[in-house]
Parts: sequence; structure tokens; C-alpha cells
Amino acid sequence: MAERTDEQHAQKMKKKQAAHDRIVAGKTVEKGLLIVHTGKGKGKTTAALGMVVRAIGHGKKVGVVQFVKGAMETGEKAVFDRFPDQVEFMAMGDGFTWDTQNRAQDIASAGKAWDQVKRMIADPAYHLVLADELNIVLRYDYLPLDEVLAVLKARSEMKHVIVTGRNAPEALVEAADLVTEMTLVKHPFREQGVKAQPGIEF
Repeated sequence: MAERTDEQHAQKMKKKQAAHDRIVAGKTVEKGLLIVHTGKGKGKTTAALGMVVRAIGHGKKVGVVQFVKGAMETGEKAVFDRFPDQVEFMAMGDGFTWDTQNRAQDIASAGKAWDQVKRMIADPAYHLVLADELNIVLRYDYLPLDEVLAVLKARSEMKHVIVTGRNAPEALVEAADLVTEMTLVKHPFREQGVKAQPGIEF
């Protein structure tokens, strides 16, 4: 195959730029997005926290509620606690359901965390709300899905909400504006016996 000359490459990129500019010019809607990160692969919370960082960089206020984490200290909480004027970070979980082995406790904890998410969604001061691992508590029926969907649907026009966790309910996927499914290809925990490590998993 003949090598493309610099001039040919420049011409091709110029055409791509023109096509891209036409597409961008046609996108004029601004709205709050409902974003779902789901799937078996690692990175759902990590990607959501990256969006929290972006919001901070733009001077926005963010609310983060973690439905499962809370029983242990995480690196992300330590970082975001340094931005008290911009981030309210609430790790309200008791650990995984197999850690607590107490359904009533899990339901009560999920309800308290959901109350904080609802408060943040209703408060116009918050630009972005992250409901971390909400999908997990929905999967175990710790919260009524219909209520969650109703609150998310009724949010203000410019409110962004991110929901993370495996096994997102189909109705939530349907309601969302943006859905990313993380696919597991390889994981050192399963294949090499590598334990969860600070700075990587938490």
C-alpha cells in the first residue's frame, strides 16, 4: 500500500473537519443528562468520578452519594473532602450485602442514602449528582424502582445525574440519555489472585 503524502493526509483531515463541523453545528440542545454506567467491567465509579472532577474544574457544585461504600475509607472521598465548597461527598453504605447479611439494615441504609440523593436533585445549587452504586440496591429491591424513576424524570431541566452499578434495570436504561456498559475482558482479581489495592480499586 502506497504511503499517503503529507498533502493527501492534510486534505483528508480537512474533509473530516468540515464533516465534523457540520455535525456539531446541528447540535443545539442543552439539557441535564441522565447518565448510567453499568456492566461487569471495572471503571463505572471511576468514570463517574472523572466527571465530578470536570465539574469541579468548571466551578460547579456536585453531590456524591455512595450507596455501598462507606464501611471503608476510599481515596476518592479523601480527595473530594478537600473541596468542601464544591463537593458534598456522602459515603453512606455499610459494605456489600454479603458483608452485612442483614436485609433490613441494607434497606434502611439505602433509604437514607436515597433521601440525600433526592435532596441534592431538588436543590438548584447542585449542577451534578452522582448516585454511586444505586443500581446495586435497585437490583436487590432495597428501593422502589418506580419512585427512583419518577424522581429522576421530574428533576429540573439542567440537572445532570449519574447512576452507577452493575445490572442497571432496563427501565432506567430506557430513561437514560447516555448509557455506557463496561465490559470485562481481563481482571487481575479473577485471573491472577491480585487483591483490591488502594489507589486502584478504592
